[in-house]
Amino acid sequence: MADNTSGPTPSTPSSGLTENVASLLAYLFSVVGGIVFFLIDKRPKVRFNAMQSIILGAAVFIIGIILTITVIGLFVVWIIYLAYFVLSIMLMVKAYQGNTWKLPLIGNLAEKWAK
Repeated sequence: MADNTSGPTPSTPSSGLTENVASLLAYLFSVVGGIVFFLIDKRPKVRFNAMQSIILGAAVFIIGIILTITVIGLFVVWIIYLAYFVLSIMLMVKAYQGNTWKLPLIGNLAEKWAK
């Protein structure tokens, strides 16, 4: 009898989504999406994008709180949130295209912690 090798091959645990869609969703749902995909998906590219999403979202949240406390910050906090929105869209597009865009500082941390 012939060996049937055309069946599914075992792979690393994943979310059941393609790598690019899982990475996009990690950015779409910011910190929460990043945590979910970081925990359930073991593919290196998805874990990197999930960790970068977590770090970026947390950093923007903390910076927003600090700026909101200060009087001058009240005038510029909306610029931070607008920049975060645009950056998130750019990261989602890059992730969906299958590219990895490593942000300065954050990308190095994400790369180190996603292993």
